[in-house]
Amino acid sequence: MAQFDPAAATQAYLAVLSPEAHAKATAYTQGGHWVLLWAALVAVVVAWLVIKSGVLVKIRSWVEAKKSRPWLAAGLIVGADVIIEGVLTLPWSAYADWWRQKSYGLTDQPFGGWLGETVSMMLISVVMTVILGMCVYAVIRKAPKTWWAWSGGLVAIAFLVLMVLAPVFIEPLFNTYTPAPPGPVRDTVVTMANANGVPSDKIYVYNGSKQSNRYTANVSGLFGTARVAMSDTMFKQGADLAEVKGVVGHEMGHYVHMHSIWLASSFGLLALVLFFLVDRLFAPVARLVGATGVTGISDPAGFPVIGIIIAVLGLLATPITSSISRLVETDADQFSLEHFNEPDGLAKALVKTIEYRAATPSQLEEVMFYDHPAVGSRVRRAMDWKAAHPPKSEPIY
Repeated sequence: MAQFDPAAATQAYLAVLSPEAHAKATAYTQGGHWVLLWAALVAVVVAWLVIKSGVLVKIRSWVEAKKSRPWLAAGLIVGADVIIEGVLTLPWSAYADWWRQKSYGLTDQPFGGWLGETVSMMLISVVMTVILGMCVYAVIRKAPKTWWAWSGGLVAIAFLVLMVLAPVFIEPLFNTYTPAPPGPVRDTVVTMANANGVPSDKIYVYNGSKQSNRYTANVSGLFGTARVAMSDTMFKQGADLAEVKGVVGHEMGHYVHMHSIWLASSFGLLALVLFFLVDRLFAPVARLVGATGVTGISDPAGFPVIGIIIAVLGLLATPITSSISRLVETDADQFSLEHFNEPDGLAKALVKTIEYRAATPSQLEEVMFYDHPAVGSRVRRAMDWKAAHPPKSEPIY
């Protein structure tokens, strides 16, 4: 018997897609890098338009005339800004989040359905941003010199709270989650969950094809709200038990290794640095964009100024945030391989994600933009694992 060659096996998996399909995936992926740049530019322009309109200063003056409490003023002004900017950004969102996906065959969702869900998400965003904004402005008033340090902790807490609440209150607004039907898939996932301390009574299939044709699954929630959810796209694209084990094992790795808490801590630390820079940059940026009437960083009417700074710094921080996510995803892949030993199942599933994440980017491109490791390198790691460990499923070639 010929010795197993991980490099050849990797190339065989990648060759499942035609050169035309790989070229299309590359065009979509690299176009997405430009979308990041244009999205930041759109955010800056929209915030600048709100600043120049003076509408938030007028709302602040009206609230002050009513002698309302500072926290109420912050909530009203932040809420007004989020709504105005959300409406102004809708045309761009329609292009980036619907038309572009539609043109690449990544969604079949009608525009009306997309718009309804986007407006619903905007309203949810208004509520969440208002609450967080009121807290941050309260901290600024109480601790004007160290507010940025406390606010980083607020972001980490908000991230964890959202993780706990999303599966119960947010996700069901957009998709229908039903318990996985009895059968081999459910039995397999229950066994996997029981063996690794993952809640086995919350295994769902959801109608993810309603929004996207992407092949995906996830473990969402935290503590008592955690659940395993598999998009129906997995089964529409012919996922077998080996794929289910490889993919769901990856998602269980996120849960078992508490990646949500690690991400909350990491992004909370980044938020601390971000707020520190906002504190230092607010005054010069406010002058640069002509924020007339804004009295300082504690004035909620200057919220769009903070938005401009965050948009620019967030774009510059993309390599950092992407790298943090890639590390987590790599660890989840390793968990799947170590605990379920389905390298071919994982590889088959990964190949199906190439259409929205090109398989073989340059190392620089991967570091700069990829929030998951490149599929080519992930498949190679799976094949290296297979070379060292007897597989439980047959390869496809």
